Amino acid sequence: GNNPNAIAITPNGQTAYVANYYANTVTPIQIATDRAGTPIPVGDTPVDIAITPNGKTAYVANFHSNIVTPIQTATGVAGAPITVGLIPNAIAITPNGQTAYVVSENTATVTPIQTATNTAGTPIAVGNTPVAIAIAPNGQTAYVASLGSDTITPIHTATNTAGTPIPVGNYPENIAITPNGATVYVANYYSDTVTPIRTATGKAGTPIKVGNGP
Repeated sequence: GNNPNAIAITPNGQTAYVANYYANTVTPIQIATDRAGTPIPVGDTPVDIAITPNGKTAYVANFHSNIVTPIQTATGVAGAPITVGLIPNAIAITPNGQTAYVVSENTATVTPIQTATNTAGTPIAVGNTPVAIAIAPNGQTAYVASLGSDTITPIHTATNTAGTPIPVGNYPENIAITPNGATVYVANYYSDTVTPIRTATGKAGTPIKVGNGP
């Protein structure tokens, strides 16, 4: 569709789902044949997509309609929209598949969604202008990058409470966690650095100089 800008693949590797920003659809692609299926209507300007570990549901964050659309992968049918904060721009799902966390840029919150019922919980306040989220492999902590406050906010998933923000470089725009969960790496766009954070201590290490605008 028009302006595809996010993609996720089912755990069994059979289907890729593509979010089409200006078409307000998600296109399923059968990987064995590389054929696109019928586009699935979702909300206004879908910007990110995540799939549950069991592969049953794809969750789509719709930037301008402030909703998340759940799609049943078995049928390709979109379910009832789930209301979240203003300008949802990123989404991640816990390894156990129980909770989807949705980052909302304008309200500086993260909304937990219980996947069993597709109900949104109480929004969790994070730093200004959050734009990215990653969840530790053990599922205990979600880390949220907020470019407006130059911080990473850890969220304890057991209680859905935010911990002490961790200062990083200027304009942190993306985040990734090592498979063993020991280190979070944060790309700081205007600092031209990557900041390592030790998850055991929650402390940022010495920034690593990289190229322009990571």
